[in-house]
This record gives sequence, C-alpha cells and structure tokens, in this order.
Amino acid sequence: MQNEIKEKINLLDDNGLITKEGWARFPFWKYDRNAIKAPAWRIKEWDYYAVLSQDKKFGITFTISDIAYLGLSAICFLDFEKGYFKQIDTMSIFPMGKTGFPSASEGGSVAFSDSKLSIQLTMGKGNRVLKFECPEMTDAHGNKGLKGEITLNQPADLESMTIATSWKENRKAFYYNRKINNMNASGGFSIGSKAYTFEPDKDFGVLDWGRGNWTYKNRWFWGSASGLTDGVRFGWNIGYGFSDRTPATENVLFYDGKAHKITDVTFHIDTTDYMKPWKFTSCDGRFEMDFTPVVDRDSSVNLIILKSVQHQVFGYFAGKAILDDGKVIQIKDFLGFAEDVLNWW
Repeated sequence: MQNEIKEKINLLDDNGLITKEGWARFPFWKYDRNAIKAPAWRIKEWDYYAVLSQDKKFGITFTISDIAYLGLSAICFLDFEKGYFKQIDTMSIFPMGKTGFPSASEGGSVAFSDSKLSIQLTMGKGNRVLKFECPEMTDAHGNKGLKGEITLNQPADLESMTIATSWKENRKAFYYNRKINNMNASGGFSIGSKAYTFEPDKDFGVLDWGRGNWTYKNRWFWGSASGLTDGVRFGWNIGYGFSDRTPATENVLFYDGKAHKITDVTFHIDTTDYMKPWKFTSCDGRFEMDFTPVVDRDSSVNLIILKSVQHQVFGYFAGKAILDDGKVIQIKDFLGFAEDVLNWW
C-alpha cells in the first residue's frame, strides 16, 4: 500500500497521532511542535544538506540538529578524487528546541555559530542559501580555513519525497521527513587559497529535513543521488529500517522534476567493510544498482545514554531504474551516497 496525501492537513490530531500516514510529492502536512504529545527530550529536529559536483569530484555537507539531549552541528568536506574527507563538528548541551528550527520546510532560517564553525541556512523565494565558515577545515592539499556561500535553486513545481509514519510500539512516536533532490547548485567556497566552485547546469544539492518524536533505539538505511542522464535531471531517495512503513515507503525516483513512486528497496552491505561494493535490489525490479564506495564518512559518539554509529558512504552507482511509465533509465558512474546509521537517542 502506498497512501499518497494530496491535500493540506495538520500533521497531528488532538491526541498527538498522525492524522493521515503516507507520502506526498509536496509538504502537505502542517507541523506544529506544540502539538506533540511527548516530553521535550523525545523531540528530534534537523536540517541536512549535501552538495556534490560529479565532474569536479568534490562535495560538502552541512548539519544542524537538535535532538533534545544535545545539539550537533557539522560541516564535512569531501574530495572524491583523493578519497578524502574532513569533518568539523561541535555540540551544544540540552538545546531542547531552542535552536529555532522553522516549522515548515518551505520557509524560514536556522543558524548555529561557535568558535569552531558557523552555518546559516535560509529558505527564500525559490532558493535556499547556505552561508558558512570553519577556520580549522582542511582539504587534501593542506589548505586551511573554509568560507563560502552556496545557493540551491528550487522551482515551485519541483516534486520531492515527504513522508509521515509512526511506530507500531508507540503511535505517538512519529517520523515527518522531506527529501528534496536535484536542486541546482551555484556559488561555492574556498579552503585557504583553493577555490571550489559549483556549476548550476550540472551540480546539485539535496535537503534532508526532519521533525519527529522518536523512539529510543533505531537503525536506518538511506541513499540519495542527484545528477543528469542524457541531459535530464535524474535522482532518487531510498530508505527504510525504522517506523512502520505499511502506509508508504520513502523510495522515490525523480525524473525531470517529477516523482515516480517505487516500493521496497533492500541495501546489501558487508558491514565488516563498508568500502566493499554494495548492491541494491527492489521487490518490483524497478531499482537495481551496484555501488562502488569512494569515501566512508564514518563517525561514532558514545555518551553512555546517547550513542551513535554512522557510516555515510559516498561513491558511484551503476544499474537501472524504471519510471512509472515503464521507461528504463540506465546509468553508470553516477555520484551519490548511501548510509547505515544506528542511534540510541
């Protein structure tokens, strides 16, 4: 069953339950933090951006998150030619919603700044502007000191993946998430004297916008890619592993700005070595991919009560995807990422 929501509704009812679970092409659910029936320490909010250049083989990611016990902000630079990554992150204690995330994915801004890094994420009319600095960031050539500004173009008719699902063991626990692929990227950044510039006709950014009341321990699998095939924008969002996905999956193909819904996708990973090749299969045969890793952005946190083990792996996809009308898209050397994350939070 794939329950598609096609009209604007409140996310939660008076009892703190999702009014209608499912997926949507646009963010039809209205999120209100005050409507959540849970203690403040169970509420999780985050914005994550990844901007990648396939031709120039570099990328950068940004995270601002408020998971109640602590806030985590991070900037990660990636060099796919050198197989290099450098992440600078910082934590704040017990933000409990004070970070100030907007309630909608279509407007507002959120920012974090301390001595280690500064990130400001702003949604304007049709654009998302990312401004950032990080004095200690280094690249593979030994350059130091990051500063930049990136603009992501988001046309009003660009379809995305939005999902709202709950947990079987606690229906007041919910996952509300929007993923936007294929946003053309312009601008760039410098690390020391080295400039890294995005080309809007071929480089893309993706947004992972999340709000929810989570259960304590969860493992998830997520994959995303955005690029061009025969000059047409193409990409996907795939994922599973937490919450009850009976109402809908978050597996969607994007072709020329339109969403094509697919069902179950399985990640095949050797978890003893995340740099070994991966494989992806789908129950309906509409997403069949091989994946060659280049960089494993691995990290872990162990604060006794709060723990996390993360492997976000960047690399190249090759295989086929089938659109709703039966059109087969064949790709190779298609830059993207996939991750395996286990959190106690």
